[in-house]
Amino acid sequence: MKNWKTKYGYEVYRVLAGRSNCYLVSNGKHNILIDTGIGSAFKKLHQNIESLILSNKKISFLILTHTHFDHCQNAKRIKEFENCRVIISEKEKESVEKGYTTLPNGTVPLTKLIAALGKKIGERKFGYEKFFPDILVLESIDLIKYGLDIKVVATPGHSQGSISVIIDNEIALVGDTLFGIYINSVFPSYAEDPIEMIMSWGKLLDTSCRIFLPGHGRAIKRELLQKEFERYTKRYNIQ
Repeated sequence: MKNWKTKYGYEVYRVLAGRSNCYLVSNGKHNILIDTGIGSAFKKLHQNIESLILSNKKISFLILTHTHFDHCQNAKRIKEFENCRVIISEKEKESVEKGYTTLPNGTVPLTKLIAALGKKIGERKFGYEKFFPDILVLESIDLIKYGLDIKVVATPGHSQGSISVIIDNEIALVGDTLFGIYINSVFPSYAEDPIEMIMSWGKLLDTSCRIFLPGHGRAIKRELLQKEFERYTKRYNIQ
């Protein structure tokens, strides 16, 4: 199982891959699950977490980088099973309380078509069991009061309520703010507001993070994100 470690001892495990990535962050005392995958992936997600050699496997927090179906279909089940606190963006509170988050637009001709078709199908196909979050993020929150060197920051663009999780100021878990499925590109196939998303890249680069773990694909190094940020700020004439 792919994993990363910060200099102060936080372990980040990729506990689900394929359709979408999920990560478990552990400092030995607390475990934080980042995203949940689709409903059919629950068994695999649970098995992978159970396979980890941890002194404590109890999940204290579930953080959803955003609430599109492929990231949160197991949220209600995990919240009830683990009795954990759920953290989401305040901007997606109404969506989770009704069990459907509108799909984003495509960013290239093919994904624009797929997105248009997906929106017609809507919640019949892409909904999830509604749930109620415990902690809401507007701009940022710090989990230091829970004994965690973790900060959650708003990184909108892919969705209005996209958030990223900064671990030890070394590793960022970024959901779909970045995609890791293309060679030499981090630009997502879907985004509600590409310009706002690129500005969020700048916010991520303002941290000291060296690795960015996306919701889809492989880990992204800081050098590639910097290169892409410079490329797209020129393309979109972002000052």
